[in-house]
Amino acid sequence: MAVDWIGFGYAATILFGGFMGYKRKGSVMSLMAGLVFGGLSAYGAFNISSDPKDIKISLMASGALAVVMGLRYKKSGKLMPAGIMSGLSFLMVFRLLLLVMM
Repeated sequence: MAVDWIGFGYAATILFGGFMGYKRKGSVMSLMAGLVFGGLSAYGAFNISSDPKDIKISLMASGALAVVMGLRYKKSGKLMPAGIMSGLSFLMVFRLLLLVMM
């Protein structure tokens, strides 16, 4: 069984982004979202490490984050953090769908 390093890296990015939103702007909501979505993504990466076809948790977390951050990017037009997180999340959704097809 191979470890899903990309999934764990994505989870760490989400956690770090939530922490930075809290540290720079004092946003408790960013911290909570980072903890929830980062935790779900890490759990999903753990599941994928055990069974590469078990993408449900990761797909749910990255899909929800892609939609939410995509809408925030469309509304604000700011690349940081909404544009980058929506792009990373869409790439993660694409990667997960490729994992199921292969």
